[in-house]
Amino acid sequence: MANKAYKFRLYPTQEQEKLLAKTFGCVRFVYNKMLAERRDTYEQFKGDKEALKKQKFPTPAKYKEEFAWLKEVDSLALANAQLNLQKAYKNFFSGRAECPKFKNRKAGQSYTTNVVNGNIMLLDGYIQLPKLKLVKMKKHREIPSLHRIKSCTVSRTKTGKYYVSILTEYEHQPVQKEVQTSVGLDFSMNGLFVDSEEGETANYPRFYRQALEKLAKEQRILSRRKKGSSRWHKQRLKVAKLHEKIANQRKDFLHKESHKLVKLYDCVVIEDLNMKGMSQALHFGKSVADHAWGKFTTFLQYKLEEKGKKLIKIDKWFPSSKTCSCCGQVKESLSLSERKFHCDCGFVADRDWNASINIKREGLRLLALV
Repeated sequence: MANKAYKFRLYPTQEQEKLLAKTFGCVRFVYNKMLAERRDTYEQFKGDKEALKKQKFPTPAKYKEEFAWLKEVDSLALANAQLNLQKAYKNFFSGRAECPKFKNRKAGQSYTTNVVNGNIMLLDGYIQLPKLKLVKMKKHREIPSLHRIKSCTVSRTKTGKYYVSILTEYEHQPVQKEVQTSVGLDFSMNGLFVDSEEGETANYPRFYRQALEKLAKEQRILSRRKKGSSRWHKQRLKVAKLHEKIANQRKDFLHKESHKLVKLYDCVVIEDLNMKGMSQALHFGKSVADHAWGKFTTFLQYKLEEKGKKLIKIDKWFPSSKTCSCCGQVKESLSLSERKFHCDCGFVADRDWNASINIKREGLRLLALV
């Protein structure tokens, strides 16, 4: 079985918006309340591990006795808040994440509800959700009939738009394709990546850089407004809309580029880069964040897996830039300012193109060992 999510825009009524705001607040309240109790219990019994293990924490249903207004919202949304906290602690204890923190209203507003006894249904231009009943929805694409709805996540953006992400489950057994065509991609600060076949870049437009001047102007105006005033809220919305537009442009571009690569090649090879470390060490924070290489590789991976194709990640310490793709000689040093690769054998090529060829060869070598 495989999972796939479909995201649609919601257009709730004023009454539904009020109930959504209540639900977001209640879910956040339950999460923070349970987190606070866990922290207090840990401080109380941290010296006695056996006593700590025996402690039982209250469920959202018990909070309803003290806080009656929790009964007004979807109970499954509150139950999922408890599951999210348990998952956060599990990731923390396994070393995959930091210690869970308290949720803030400004950080994001969303909740998840599950399908129980047909409480979620898709109708003509509407979706039926628990407590909300029928909510108007822009269904821009069809969900296949074989896909079974598991849960829905309703969210509100900082610009006041509502979305629903419908998680579906379906039978999917992709046939693994024989690797006949492959490509190596080297991360490039100029155009997202350089491919090993033609040495071409993705020509990423740098949407954040394009909007930087306009964004700086709107943010300067926002800084002069009195926080909390009506003019401040109006200007905050302008800044949020600009950020949202940049994010949507970037996401659209990355989806299209990853789709092209999946359509052309059976195997894509990339480096397993530490982008956060790169942005801090080389002071390329804005450029690295603007390219969203991590998001691009995520899109690439799930699209390749759906088609039975492969994404290979080679070690980040592999000397792809220092190795000559013609003779295999490895240079002792190569500064970032050297954009052309010169080898003693006479080979001269663009630095990133040379690296992408080496990345491809190393990936195919690793594939042969599997």
